[in-house]
Amino acid sequence: MQSRSPLFADFADLMTDAFSAAQATGEEVRSVFRAQAEKMAAELDLVSREEFESVRAIAMALREENESLKARIDALEAKPAPARAAAKPAAKKPAAKKSSN
Repeated sequence: MQSRSPLFADFADLMTDAFSAAQATGEEVRSVFRAQAEKMAAELDLVSREEFESVRAIAMALREENESLKARIDALEAKPAPARAAAKPAAKKPAAKKSSN
């Protein structure tokens, strides 16, 4: 049976510890970076994805309504206008006053 060399065992332990420390440092850097990014986003007054999607849905609904109303206006403008004489009743002329002399 071969026994482990104490030099290699110490080196393996050292590398394991170094890898763990590097991994912990990487996670710490990621969390700090994420916190800074969130702080910058808050300062820029950016909207969240949910807010964007809700406003987008409202805008799409309003655009559809606008197109529908435009189509109705175009249809109404395409109809011939009714004759003006038929639309207004004939105005009566006031009766002339008789003068009594």
